[in-house]
Amino acid sequence: MICSICEKRKAERFCPAKGEKICAVCCGKEREASIDCPSDCSYLIAAHRYEDQHQRSLSADTPLLDVKIPQDVIHIHQIALSGIAFTAAKFSAAHATLSDTDILAALQALAETYKTLGSGIYYEKPPDAVLARELYAALAQFLNETKQQPAERPGSPPLKDSEIFSLLVFLYRMGLLRTNGRPRARRYVEFLRSQFPAAPELKREESRIIIP
Repeated sequence: MICSICEKRKAERFCPAKGEKICAVCCGKEREASIDCPSDCSYLIAAHRYEDQHQRSLSADTPLLDVKIPQDVIHIHQIALSGIAFTAAKFSAAHATLSDTDILAALQALAETYKTLGSGIYYEKPPDAVLARELYAALAQFLNETKQQPAERPGSPPLKDSEIFSLLVFLYRMGLLRTNGRPRARRYVEFLRSQFPAAPELKREESRIIIP
């Protein structure tokens, strides 16, 4: 049997996303790129295990890399931080095709918006991609509502725009280090959802593994 993707090499690996066998080379090359891999694919799991053992580094031109995040902000505003993460995780549960790229685009764009707010200027540029733009709107709405609510802890100061900026940059960097950079990767998506295992809103999708 010949691989249906390259039409050259022998098909040896069953691909649950395509419902047929493909060659090992195409599996590695097209995984989370042109192939929308289910999270429980054994080859994907093995690839992710390898990636965990070889952490990626961020290039010098990575957006927002020069921002210094005060550690006390992360500690004091853990509730707001969890709220942002949960909003993204909840959105991903309702949009199965949401990828790490979408989440990172939304976080980066919203961080840039709050960066301008910290300087007294309001300017926003939502992401172009549909899902990333919708997630951007969902996160922005959550943060606007959070700012209007009482302080997280009695006696603590209200959440400032500059502090929200730091929280968004923190989550953005975490995502950059969690993802593998492939177009359809959902490593960061899965990580965020795993942080709220008891949430009924994050009920996992049924397995797409098909027994050949």
